Amino acid sequence: METAPFLIDAGRLWQGENAPDLPLLLIDLDRTTDWPEQLHLPPCPVIGVGDPDHPVAPQLDAVIEPPVSAEGIARQVTAMPLAAGVVVQLLRTIDALPPPAALIAESLAYSALQGSAEHLAWLAAMTPQTPPGIGAIAAERSGNSLTISLDHPQTGNSIDRTMRDGLHDALALAAIDPTIDRVVLRGRGRTFSLGAQLAEFGTTRDPAAAHRIRALTLPAHQAWRVADRLEVHIQGGCVGSGLELAAWGGRVMASPDAWFQLPELAMGILPGAGGCVSLTRRIGRQRAALLILSGKRLSARQALDWGLIDAIVEQDAADECGGDIG
Repeated sequence: METAPFLIDAGRLWQGENAPDLPLLLIDLDRTTDWPEQLHLPPCPVIGVGDPDHPVAPQLDAVIEPPVSAEGIARQVTAMPLAAGVVVQLLRTIDALPPPAALIAESLAYSALQGSAEHLAWLAAMTPQTPPGIGAIAAERSGNSLTISLDHPQTGNSIDRTMRDGLHDALALAAIDPTIDRVVLRGRGRTFSLGAQLAEFGTTRDPAAAHRIRALTLPAHQAWRVADRLEVHIQGGCVGSGLELAAWGGRVMASPDAWFQLPELAMGILPGAGGCVSLTRRIGRQRAALLILSGKRLSARQALDWGLIDAIVEQDAADECGGDIG
């Protein structure tokens, strides 16, 4: 996709001038020599291209870096401009908020997008899904350790309502029990988690009711409370809400075949299972924006380079005997 129409001079991003009414603004950092001390960012993604060490770079929503390209961002954002604008405004807002407040803000933003034309069009075009049975989790205590396993391998551990409730309760138990000093999260089978169960999308059409449900049962409300004790083992796909939950881990390990993706923007929504908060805290606001806006799939090696995981293990990530290789 041609990105030239989105290029503007950073000097235009000041309070006294309206930025162009575009779904995306690109700043050529290699040619930026004059800019206001404090940028005034419009309600759309403002992305830097070029020198990541430029003084203006930290004020932008993101700076392009491999494997993400400006063309890829432009393609995704122009397809879902409303969702993209909400994503970056949310990330700007929650960057300095504590997790409880940030999670509320994320849920409210997600609710707004649930009623958007972009998301409703995606729902209307989606092939009807048949629920593949009821998911489950397994929680096993051994000494001072609690192991929580996603246990629906026939669906790639797609997380349905039953699994969400189970994760919330298991993590809440760990949060209130001071004798549990290690919490292990893993997925059974070949895949850690392919994200939320698609058959459940659109089942709660009232955005306010959906926000209330998230406020009561979202596992992220408990995961942040045990983050310093949470150890995550990942193999295969780690997608959507699965990645959002895993990113809370104080230590995250993945097998060499692991891959990571946030596909929500293409659905006209944003990561609403706590991921805007957990990813921002793990890899920073700008890389979180790149991952969300691009929908790009990261390999285990790329995830390690970005700080999304802490180690690549030699054997399957579900095998605690695996040795670090990176």
